[in-house]
Amino acid sequence: MSAAARTLVSVRLQRQVVDYALQRRSLLAEVYSGRTGVSAVCDADPYLLRAAKFHGRGSDVVCPICRKEQLTHVSWVFGEKLGPLSGSARTADELVRLAATQEEFSVHVVEVCRSCSWNHLVQSYVMGAVPAPKRPRRSRSGSRQPNRRTASE
Repeated sequence: MSAAARTLVSVRLQRQVVDYALQRRSLLAEVYSGRTGVSAVCDADPYLLRAAKFHGRGSDVVCPICRKEQLTHVSWVFGEKLGPLSGSARTADELVRLAATQEEFSVHVVEVCRSCSWNHLVQSYVMGAVPAPKRPRRSRSGSRQPNRRTASE
């Protein structure tokens, strides 16, 4: 499958997308004005830097702090039903496979500069099969219980 086709499939599987561009812009304004130190934002964990090297995908965006190299996007997965996979970095292909085989899970995309350790949450979204809705409770007679409110509610 080509990279363009993989991207299209991945985008179709994403739900509840949240973009953190405004938060990023605000943080960079704080850094550029001197109100926030560079050391406060260039603090990527060594595990994140390693994940960027092995699981990340390059972007066209140059690091806003050091301007030495292009940023790398790392996708982290989280979900109760993922078991030991939860909290790990995954490639785009792995995300598509997980979405086809797992119940709902969240993905957090972090941009990271492997030179200066800048990192910031770029986007989050939900993937995976939507869990089946819970069946309404039934009384012993088999009829559905109406939602009744009492005077104390």
